[in-house]
Amino acid sequence: MSNLFKYERKRARLLKMQIKADLHVHTVFSDSVITLKDLVFYAKQSGLNAVAITDHNRIEGAAKFAKETDLLIIPGIEVSSMHGHIVGLNVHNAIQRGLSADETVDRIHRAGGIAIACHPYALLKGSVGKYVNAKFDAIEVINACAIPFGRSTHKAQQIADTLKLPCVGGTDAHFGPQIGYGYTVIDADLNVESIIAAIKAGRCQALGKPVPLMMKLRKQYEFYKKKIGTT
Repeated sequence: MSNLFKYERKRARLLKMQIKADLHVHTVFSDSVITLKDLVFYAKQSGLNAVAITDHNRIEGAAKFAKETDLLIIPGIEVSSMHGHIVGLNVHNAIQRGLSADETVDRIHRAGGIAIACHPYALLKGSVGKYVNAKFDAIEVINACAIPFGRSTHKAQQIADTLKLPCVGGTDAHFGPQIGYGYTVIDADLNVESIIAAIKAGRCQALGKPVPLMMKLRKQYEFYKKKIGTT
């Protein structure tokens, strides 16, 4: 192998960077208290390069926030399918809720996105569980807010291994300080298209740790304080 060829291969590797992205974050456009200011502050504090905004059945937050920050926003949605919640990434139009898991995945694909089985075995989260199949593009193995965290992570990893699907991680954050507890390391350029392609190709790794109980309780307090303030 010539020195020139070795140099070109090394240079090609350096052109890619490891993106650190939380692929599951909700905002004030959904059932969250996370504002744009919170999103940017806590994302940068956690060393994130990108954040996927995945509001429940809504896409306005991702579109608005992407125009107002230099932090890379991956447009997404968490769809309430008949069989559980499914995250669509690189989705710019709302996906109808209440459809079967299979049809929801098909709609996400037709919209140009990738479908992720989020928290597939977590309790109290509308998980897709037994409806996960090879039509999905990835499995959310790490969901930092999943209960119980260890069991949910283990079972999600098992189904990802069985179906030979890429593994991703996210926090499922609804409160600013939670952002970055779960994340995905991705070998890609810092743009949405490259990140989506890398996830589909499996050039990613799910990492993270559970959100502490006291932070979950504080999130509930902030949520109800906001709700009372708007009634």
